[in-house]
Amino acid sequence: MAVTDLKITEEKVPLNHSIEKEKNLRRIGYFSSSYAVKKIRVGIYLLLVELCERFTFFEVVCNMIPFCTAKLGYPNYQAAVLNLCFIGTSILTPVFAGWFADVCLGRNKLVYICLFLHFLGTVLLSMVAFPLEDFYIGSHHVINSIPKEAQNRLFYLALLATCLGTGGVRASVCPLGAHSLQEHGSQKQTSFFNWFYWIINLKATVVFLGISYIQHSGAWVLVLLIPSISSLMALITLHMMHYNLIYQPEKCCSLLTTFGVFVNALKTCCLRHCHRCGDLTNWLDHAKEKNGGCYSELHVEDTKCFFSLLPLFIFQPLYKMCIMQIPSGYYLQTMNSNLNLDGFLLPVAVMNVISILPVLILAPCMEYFSTCLFPSKRDGPFLLACVLAGHLSAALSVMVAGLFEIHRKHFPPVEQSLSGKLLTVSSMPCFHLVLQYVLLGVAETLVNPAFSVISYRFVPSTIRGTSMNCLTLFNGFGCFMGALLVESVYLISEGNWFPNTLNKGNLESFFFFLASLMLLNVLGFWSISQRYCNLNHFNAQNISGSNLEETLLLHEKSLKFYGSTQEFSSSIDLWETAL
Repeated sequence: MAVTDLKITEEKVPLNHSIEKEKNLRRIGYFSSSYAVKKIRVGIYLLLVELCERFTFFEVVCNMIPFCTAKLGYPNYQAAVLNLCFIGTSILTPVFAGWFADVCLGRNKLVYICLFLHFLGTVLLSMVAFPLEDFYIGSHHVINSIPKEAQNRLFYLALLATCLGTGGVRASVCPLGAHSLQEHGSQKQTSFFNWFYWIINLKATVVFLGISYIQHSGAWVLVLLIPSISSLMALITLHMMHYNLIYQPEKCCSLLTTFGVFVNALKTCCLRHCHRCGDLTNWLDHAKEKNGGCYSELHVEDTKCFFSLLPLFIFQPLYKMCIMQIPSGYYLQTMNSNLNLDGFLLPVAVMNVISILPVLILAPCMEYFSTCLFPSKRDGPFLLACVLAGHLSAALSVMVAGLFEIHRKHFPPVEQSLSGKLLTVSSMPCFHLVLQYVLLGVAETLVNPAFSVISYRFVPSTIRGTSMNCLTLFNGFGCFMGALLVESVYLISEGNWFPNTLNKGNLESFFFFLASLMLLNVLGFWSISQRYCNLNHFNAQNISGSNLEETLLLHEKSLKFYGSTQEFSSSIDLWETAL
């Protein structure tokens, strides 16, 4: 009996073990499938929110100059300045809104406030600004008879509310999805940013095609469409908040901390008259607590890494000024060209799609060649060469715009209706301007992913958010510098270089002047980039020191956010992450 019992017991042990193992495998499979489903849900919601937000933003940008010039009576330079200021404010507000949410309000309260502001701004824009003609309510003819002064005030209020709402939504709901890249190598990071910007431009193409249809259909569509899009965005965002589907980024070293280290080091160094400068390898070391400063050694070392890359960022605003010619100088140039294509009046927004096509075509090709054919060439010098080539392409684009402006004046004038106003324009077909748009698209293909990789990859993980925010700030400042340049050129040239009537002025002089500044910018960037030729080993000790622990913590936190703490493969689908 004892022997029989012993045999039975020995048979039961492996059986129970196999049953338990099967249950574990089923549990892991369940968590894995739920994790994947939740990721897909979050991706779809984020895609819809960003599409709604981008649609509203680009709808305002594409209609700003026609509305200001045709309905409010602004001269061309004022309409361009207002458009550039709106774009710059929309770029800067996510940085400040994210900081304000982390320090004061919290992300949930900020989302509620910004959704309200965004809806308020879109309603004001629809009811006050963008009904470009009278409309009907039932059988009653309603005349849009708002006084110009009140219309201007409400228009500015609507633009401000839309900017603030856009900043809060983008900071809280649509942050950069690079939080899961810390455990991956340089090739994965470069690929992520290539596909990230490719998908951003794909969404922008969809938005601009929709805007082109609306511009062709008539302004009355805007009265209902823009508030409806804002309402849809609000509903999706509130649904995400209710089910805790909004990713909460980890708080790291902020821009204020970095600026505080700089000020404290400068103050300490000046107060001590640099008596101890000979003992320190870097003047920022004065901010360390052991040297009489107020900040820890980790914060100071991170700030030193950040400031070592700062000279590269200084050349970004002038490049952004060239890119911002699309919604300002190029827009006016296209408006004053012949948009009639065999009886079909081409919407101006179609030219924006042409500038995006190089990104959609070249980005996958560059990714294939750099990944499959030259995988070892995706290092610092390659990224700097991409930025340099992109800056040259932007300078060439503005120069070509000046040449085509001279060419445009040689065509006989024709009359063309735009926004309900009859304009005298050149008979040159607008497709002659395609080259300058394509060159700017090539520039964006080369510069944006490369600069993002430099800002993310060559700084310690604790300061990557600060580095990306700083790049955003420089891009926003570039928009305001572009507005300042337009205003200054108009005043100095007495309206000749940015004329209200393009055929009676010299807009080409403005383009040539900007191209000259951009060429100087290229030379400056080339000279400073020689210091960063060994960018792969740049700050290597600071970057690699704490990566392992932070990567494990961040990976575990990300999995918990999606409802699972099981171990999954560390390989990432770049399309999925970028979405």
